[in-house]
Amino acid sequence: MAVDSETKKVFDAEAAASLMKDLRGSYASGRTRSYEWRVAQLKNMMKIVDDHEQDILDAIRADLCKPDQEAYIAEISIMKSSCLRALGELHRWMKPEKVKTSVTTFPSSAEIVSEPLGVILIIGAWNFPLLLSLDPAIGAIAAGNAVVLKPSELCPATSSLIAKLVGKYLDSSCVRVVEGAVAETSVLLEQKWDKIFFTGSGRVGRIVLAAAAKHLTPVTLELGGKCPVVVDSDINLPVAIKRIAGGKWTSNNGQACIAPDYVITTKDFAPKLIDALKHQLEAWYGKDPLESKDLAHIVNSHHFDRLLKLLDDDKVSGKIIHGGQRDKANLKFAPTILLDVPEDSLIMGEEIFGPLLPILTVSSSDGPASNEPVKRFVPTVGPLFQTGSLFRRQNNNVTFVDKLEECFDMIISRGKPLAAYLFTNNKKLKEKFVKTVSAGGLVINDTVLHFAEKTLPFGGVGESGMGSYHGKFSYDNFSHRKSVLYKGFAGDASARYPPYSDRKLKLLKALLSGSVIGVILALVGWS
Repeated sequence: MAVDSETKKVFDAEAAASLMKDLRGSYASGRTRSYEWRVAQLKNMMKIVDDHEQDILDAIRADLCKPDQEAYIAEISIMKSSCLRALGELHRWMKPEKVKTSVTTFPSSAEIVSEPLGVILIIGAWNFPLLLSLDPAIGAIAAGNAVVLKPSELCPATSSLIAKLVGKYLDSSCVRVVEGAVAETSVLLEQKWDKIFFTGSGRVGRIVLAAAAKHLTPVTLELGGKCPVVVDSDINLPVAIKRIAGGKWTSNNGQACIAPDYVITTKDFAPKLIDALKHQLEAWYGKDPLESKDLAHIVNSHHFDRLLKLLDDDKVSGKIIHGGQRDKANLKFAPTILLDVPEDSLIMGEEIFGPLLPILTVSSSDGPASNEPVKRFVPTVGPLFQTGSLFRRQNNNVTFVDKLEECFDMIISRGKPLAAYLFTNNKKLKEKFVKTVSAGGLVINDTVLHFAEKTLPFGGVGESGMGSYHGKFSYDNFSHRKSVLYKGFAGDASARYPPYSDRKLKLLKALLSGSVIGVILALVGWS
């Protein structure tokens, strides 16, 4: 499919309605439902990345200055893995799932049949512009749906390439790409879809959800949040540092929804952690990281200014202990570490989504870290940070957090993040972390790696999103699991029908409770 030039110039409500009409017709024809069609599309998606790997890397570098190795690992390789898994498992996924039946419906048999939802809208994100458009589409196509892709306009080179390659390799009667910005997205959201899949900010997610509600359209929202990293002292520090720094700065220079947002560690261990982070960053990016070719740029001036605002806040500008260099003309921002920023600072009030990493410390003392008295306050949601130590609120008092595990309550108070990370060798601490912290996903002794594991569902909870995907979870996300009960004409129970009687009621109670003995007793009049 070539992208229609007129549609590309003016995509208004009329064009959106026409697009929807075409796709509804294609879906209604049954074209997308066959195993053969699904496999053909998935194989062609593999061809997109195999035949145009360098074109894809060039486009991503043009949009984000993302290093080729980073783009290949985080986008191309994961997309290929998703395709291969779907191709290998699709026949099994499509088979009806036989389930047991009870005495209540005896004699009967039952199964769960997965059927496609219909016509799907996928709105991609700019930080991983290829993966976050095409990876959800793999699940939608595998499930037998017609699909409209809306890549992010903030990455125009990748968006244009997606439109070109999808048009060339996939079935244009069932899979389409719409390029554009807010206006085009708005007219798309006015249509009645069978599902909308959105990746992006909570602010836009609310707009998508409100638009979907008008049509009772189900939605998957992949959002974000402030992803914490809790670091114990009994760890392999060199390995942990690489994994924390890698999750933060090799994930698009912090512009990732599951990148570490802030670190919590003990006051005694913090100097070792900070020193190791500084050395690791210098080893990776040199003494002047703005000259490094291995560090992605900030996506645009708007997001650059947002990061500047966080860093130039009077409450945190004096807390910078490493980095802070920036070059707005070239959208370059150095990895930056801050120590013990206040809770009421801007940087702790929103998802950072950039190369800034606050480190918060747990006080190891029995009292305040300074001569300032413990203050009283009116309780509100969230922790309180002051004078270089981590506090928690309890019974209208500000009290120090003396144990690392007590910070789990602070994490919970900030809402449910998309991911949370813990580095420790302490078994009890791991167990409490898993039991206590609610997040889209947890990783112990690493960061971000769960995103690449297709046997795990990936998605948020609460304000970090709703719904999940990856592997079989993607297939299920875009499918309706239809219940089917098979009955013959034998064994019809007269107790179901009028005229009613006490004996019939006893028999029905036994049937509905699933008790075979109860049924027998009711039939012979012993109950």
